[in-house]
Amino acid sequence: MHSFTEENYLKVIYHLSQADTGTVQTNAIANGMNTKAASVTDMLKKLSDKKLIDYIKYQGVTLTEKGRAAAIKVIRKHRLWEVFLVDKLKFRWDEVHDIAEELEHINSPVLVERLDGFLGFPKRDPHGDPIPDKDGNFEPSENVHLHHMTSGKSGIIIGVSEHSSPFLIHLEKLGLTIGVPLSVLEITDYDGSVELMVGTQRINVSRKVAEHILIKL
Repeated sequence: MHSFTEENYLKVIYHLSQADTGTVQTNAIANGMNTKAASVTDMLKKLSDKKLIDYIKYQGVTLTEKGRAAAIKVIRKHRLWEVFLVDKLKFRWDEVHDIAEELEHINSPVLVERLDGFLGFPKRDPHGDPIPDKDGNFEPSENVHLHHMTSGKSGIIIGVSEHSSPFLIHLEKLGLTIGVPLSVLEITDYDGSVELMVGTQRINVSRKVAEHILIKL
């Protein structure tokens, strides 16, 4: 078993490693944990002693196989609980992240597997993020960020990479939710904003918004 804080660190390191080359810097972890670099250093030493990370001062952090497995278990629980909260308890997709942050630390493998079966073994959470199976495997997925698409291309919204409530509420107001088909009409050179055709509506989104929308072509 690992403490709540240790699990949160492992999860943050995992997500940061996916966005980069695999090696994560202390300052990035501090930002992800919303804490000071000195506190991060103390925790990294503890995680290193437990063989959960490889940590060399000034050179960054990588997860060991043991650490990666622990991080994926937490992510699996988080995403399954989000599905439960939305599908069974009828929470909105912008309401579930913080609740799932609490539920993900329940340490009961039997509960997790029964939850998975009860939900019908879902492959993605309400935000479109893939749910790893009990062995830690993710289903292969090909997608592209909206701001990387070109004019004339079409696809379906498969996920979002920003889970904050204001962002998700903004997408709902625009009608840009999971499963919605769209076409790119134009990408503005000046600011990277994107003009979309969604159904019969023309919608403009900023580059910042487009960067966090994942499309299945």
